[in-house]
Amino acid sequence: MDNMTIIAVASIVTAGITTAFGTMGPALGEGRAVSTALSSLAQQPDASATITRTLFVGLAMIESTAIYCFVVSMILIFANPFWNHAIAQATGK
Repeated sequence: MDNMTIIAVASIVTAGITTAFGTMGPALGEGRAVSTALSSLAQQPDASATITRTLFVGLAMIESTAIYCFVVSMILIFANPFWNHAIAQATGK
C-alpha cells in the first residue's frame, strides 16, 4: 500500500467512527434531557416556562456537538489537510 491509500483508508474510517459516535452520544443525551424535562414538568407545572427554555438551550448545545462531529468528518473526506502534505512528499516539493 502506498501513502495515498493509507491516508484515504484512515480518513474514511476515522470519518465513519466520528460520525457514528458523534451522533450516538448526543442522541442519548437529548433523550435523557427530554425525559428529565418531562418528569420535571409533571412534578412542577408552574415552572413550565423556565424548564422549557432551559431544555431548548440545553438541546441546542447538545446538538451542536453532533454538528461539529459531522463537520469534522466532512473535512476528513472532502478537504483533508493531509492530502496536500502527502502530495508534496510524493512530488518532492
